[in-house]
Amino acid sequence: MAWCFGDQADAFTDAALDALKDGEAVVPPIWFLEVSNALVIGERRKKLSSRDSGQFVVFLASLPIRVEADVPHRAFGPILLLARQLRLSCYDAAYLELTMREKLPLATRDGGLKQAAAAVNVPIWTEP
Repeated sequence: MAWCFGDQADAFTDAALDALKDGEAVVPPIWFLEVSNALVIGERRKKLSSRDSGQFVVFLASLPIRVEADVPHRAFGPILLLARQLRLSCYDAAYLELTMREKLPLATRDGGLKQAAAAVNVPIWTEP
């Protein structure tokens, strides 16, 4: 979302965007709701207009972001277990479980999620 709100962009988010030029991101389906929620909150706080939100959605659609569709089948199994084990929200556990299964590094700035990733030996994506 830092790409949408300029005051949140930094070297990490810029590098993540650059990495998408030659790769792809993989997200669970909850990602759509999280993005939509951030946009509507931004609109309510007058940080962007609905037009800005629409343009950002078009921008996101242009990026190589693959949605992992297997979350519904995993929510009551491995995601729930991981959330319990690591004291995560099920939302965060969905991202972590996906990175574990796909053997990918996790791109996050969330401290708690980084700690959970370290606990299960999931590498954190760092700027190339």
